[in-house]
Order: sequence, then structure tokens, then C-alpha cells
Amino acid sequence: MTQHPSEADLTVAVTGPTGTFGAGLVPLLEADDRVRRVVGVARSPVDPAARGWVKTTYRQGDVRDPDALAEAFAGADVVVHLAFAIVGGAAAETRAINVDGTLNAFHAAADAGARRFVYASSVAAYGFHADNPVGIGEDWPTRPADRLFYAQEKAELEGLLREAAGEREGIDLYLLRPPIVVGPNAVGGKLRLPGWAEWARGLGSVLQHVPKRLPPVPVPVPDLPLQLVHEGDVGRALLQCVVAAGPPGAYNIAADDVLTAADVVRILGGVPVPLPAAPAHAAARLAAALPGLPQPAQWVEALAHPALMDTTRAKAELHWSPQVSAADALRETLGLPA
Repeated sequence: MTQHPSEADLTVAVTGPTGTFGAGLVPLLEADDRVRRVVGVARSPVDPAARGWVKTTYRQGDVRDPDALAEAFAGADVVVHLAFAIVGGAAAETRAINVDGTLNAFHAAADAGARRFVYASSVAAYGFHADNPVGIGEDWPTRPADRLFYAQEKAELEGLLREAAGEREGIDLYLLRPPIVVGPNAVGGKLRLPGWAEWARGLGSVLQHVPKRLPPVPVPVPDLPLQLVHEGDVGRALLQCVVAAGPPGAYNIAADDVLTAADVVRILGGVPVPLPAAPAHAAARLAAALPGLPQPAQWVEALAHPALMDTTRAKAELHWSPQVSAADALRETLGLPA
């Protein structure tokens, strides 16, 4: 389809504007002369003025409500879909938000005449499979994880969105695949489900008692790799998709440096004692296979075979590059000096 790299006067609708990804994107949209208006769509009230947003207007809307999305997306040139439930309630409700809600957003965007639909996917769409290469490229297939619902839905959604985009003319599909996103706004979910507030308060009370610095003592830690990306770098990649700086399709993004678990302990002030990774992988596979594992605990599957991506395409075709290292992004998240 025809691209418009120098387009100006854009109206951009964003679902989930106050989450981690929205915190990285909306200030960039506000500052970009190519963007005339931003519509933030969320279930809970948002006061743009309180956040210093002057281009942004709030529209109340639930991704499960196609009529609300149609009203919110009216006149939008680009729709950026960031709303997603990471942990929380019953599987049926989670799926209604994540899968059905994402498809509702895509079809509402297409019906509104939007030229681009930008979807925040994840490295998890590749799954955590033993045959995944180190340095996964975008041509590697996305495959559902064995147990982790979040990864399963991310992989399924990419296929469903590609299918839907093939049936609709005039709208380009951009899929952004970040790893773990960190930064000052990284704590918190993208959509709240029943029970989320209690879970978050409980987690917050625990984190208040976790020291930001470990004592300088030996800490045994498995030799596991870890890719991260700063929320600001995610925002910059999303902006490049919004303005069609590169062709539609999937893009891996991540910080240039790959940390290890030992690096994390070292950043926290401890003295890492690296252990072989194989036993940790095996333990994660066994734990992930336990029957009846609750959704938050399913994340242990990510340790069974860590997925590490290659970001060459985003740099070459989307003209994006990370500005914050993984180490510095983690320090900022934890409130530690660089």
C-alpha cells in the first residue's frame, strides 16, 4: 500500500493511553508537529490537562464495546492499540478483552477509515520453544506457548490480525514485538480486571519491603539471559509506526545489550555466583507443566527457554534505534543511580 512518510495533520487514537506503553508514546505524539489531535480511549476517566497533554482528548470506551470504539475512532488516521490484560480475572473475561477486544479495535479502525493499525505485540508471541534460535528474526514463526495464556493470546492475535488485514483494504498493519518493558511507569497493568486492585496493593506492600540494594554478599543465580527495553524506546518505535517511517509488518525491538541474571544481581549490589542455566530451564519446564497453575504463575514458562530477538529490521527499515541501555533502564526502574 502507498506509504506517507511525511504525513502531517494526523489524528491518532490510542487505546490504553495511561499504561506503560502509553506513557512512552503519548508525550511523543503531543510533541510531534505531524500529529494534530490525539484521542485517548480508556475505561477509567483520564484528565489530559493534569498530565500536561494539550492535544489529547479523553473518550470513555471499553474494547469489548464495538459501538464505543466506533465513536472514539471516528476521524482517526491511525489507531494504536495498547490495551491488554496481562494478569487477572477469569480466563473468559481476559480473552474477551485481549482477543475479542483487539479484533474489535481493528475492525472499528478499518470501518473508521484509519490508514494504519499499530498493535503492541510481544516477544512472547514467538513462544518459549527449545528450537527457537538465539537472535530470532521477524521471519521466524510465531507459535503459541505451551501454558502461558499471555503468550498464547499474543501468538493467536498476530495470526488473526494478519487474516483480518488481508480481508480489509486501505489499512496497514504494524506489529511491534518488545521484550520486558521497564522504566518509571513500568509497574501496573494495561487494563484492570476484577481483583487487580487487591493484587496490585498486595504486590506494592511487598515491594516496599524489598531493598533496592542487596548487601555485597554472594548470591547464587542461574546463568539466564534477559532482554529489556525502556518504555521511552517503545514509545519511539510506536511513533515510527504511527508516521509510517517504515513499511507495514512486524518489528522486533529491544535494547542493544543483553543482560544476564548475574548482571541484575550486580546492579542491585550483590555478588553473583553464576550457576549453570540447564537446571533452571528444566525446573521452569516442570513448574510450567503443573496442572491448575494460576495465570500469574504461568510466567515461569518464560524461563524454560528464554527468547532473544534480533532487532536489525527495526533499525534498517523502521529507522529506530534504542536510546537507553538495558542496564540503565533497569537502574531507572529500580530508582538506582546510573
